[in-house]
Amino acid sequence: MIFNKLCVIGLGYIGLPTSAVFAANGVDVLGVDVLPEVVETLNRGEIHIHEPGLDEAFKEAHRSGRFKAALKPEPADAFIIAVPTPFKHNETGDYNGQPYKLADMRAVASAAESIAPHLRKGNLVVLESTSPPRTTMELVAPILEKSSLKAGVDFHLCYSPERVLPGQILRELIENARVIGGATPESAQAGADLYSIFVKGKIIQTDATTAEMVKIMENTTRDVNIALANEFSRLADKFGVDVWEAIRLANLHPRINILSPGPGVGGHCIGVDPWFFVEAAPELTPLIYRARQVNDAQPQFVVDAVKRAFLARAAVPGGGESAGSILKGKKIAALGLAYKPDVDDIRESPAAEVVRILQKGDAAVLACEPFKPDAKLPGITIVPTLDEAIRDADLLLLLVRHTEFTQLTPETLTKKTKARIVVDAVNGWDASAWKNAGFRFTRLGSGKI
Repeated sequence: MIFNKLCVIGLGYIGLPTSAVFAANGVDVLGVDVLPEVVETLNRGEIHIHEPGLDEAFKEAHRSGRFKAALKPEPADAFIIAVPTPFKHNETGDYNGQPYKLADMRAVASAAESIAPHLRKGNLVVLESTSPPRTTMELVAPILEKSSLKAGVDFHLCYSPERVLPGQILRELIENARVIGGATPESAQAGADLYSIFVKGKIIQTDATTAEMVKIMENTTRDVNIALANEFSRLADKFGVDVWEAIRLANLHPRINILSPGPGVGGHCIGVDPWFFVEAAPELTPLIYRARQVNDAQPQFVVDAVKRAFLARAAVPGGGESAGSILKGKKIAALGLAYKPDVDDIRESPAAEVVRILQKGDAAVLACEPFKPDAKLPGITIVPTLDEAIRDADLLLLLVRHTEFTQLTPETLTKKTKARIVVDAVNGWDASAWKNAGFRFTRLGSGKI
């Protein structure tokens, strides 16, 4: 098939880079978003998210006239749905007496409804949003067929999951293998024709439900492996072992690759997608469910480490604070709110959850997120500079391995803060250097103060 005009619904971390890449390869792109401020920003030639290389790529697409943004779709040769699929709490049931979360597919349904009036024979519609198995055929297809056109007969319908890493999205969009799941083999071929415009990696064709499952399997595998690492960190803490050293030694084995523990799992994929399996088949997913519980509980493990660090300080002559009151009135500098290093994405961030739990214990927390200093998170005070966050702090809490933070030295910070207690939740700092500089240093999963 030949595609001259493309309509992309959703201009976030996937939709906008995808639009820019298609425009760079000669396709006229209409980007659609429900937020007027996003549309206005993009039509000025500016972007609203941080991603290496995206600003330059988008500005070129804007200057060429091949991209424009709007609030509503228009007729096109192909439509891509790249809207969020967050989770919501289950209001009607439970998982063996325990709560679980459900996929919120309202944005996908709304996007499909916005496309239906513009659908024409021979068009292609692609769902990229991560979705529970059978979403393409059981949710999207019926909505699109309100146009009186039949999916797989009158128009092509595919599911093709994004499989890119924030911080490397532009490169991976082009270089990674692409899975195209079609409502029919002909639809899969149409999808392959579309993505072959820019994809240099292998393009694999399959059916829509298999493609949906592939994406969720990938992220669920990561989630389960991270849960194992997080449980190892708790065991190491109990046994007085440095989990980071233990993992390094275990990974010397040629068939072992233990991931790194941390404050939890965040972002819009790994911490969300496994719930789609649990929702679809709770009777078959005890391991997946348990991994979600482990990772969702990890922020509390970080807070417990902070409490122990304060209690160890209070144990010196003149101390005497109890575990129950130890956080009250304490000033804590939370370094990092993004869900991973060197990106501005704070969706479902475990670092933010750590801050919330600390505040419930009556701690006064100032957070610094250098990649998104103007972020707005309900109930969390975000200051624009590191110096402001640490100036009056009693404790420095490293929550994200941003390069800007890991390059900090105790000698530099000694001059900028009165804090002499450090908790490193991500193995970003050299413990001996901080201890030698007079700091009480705790690393998550080290079992030592």
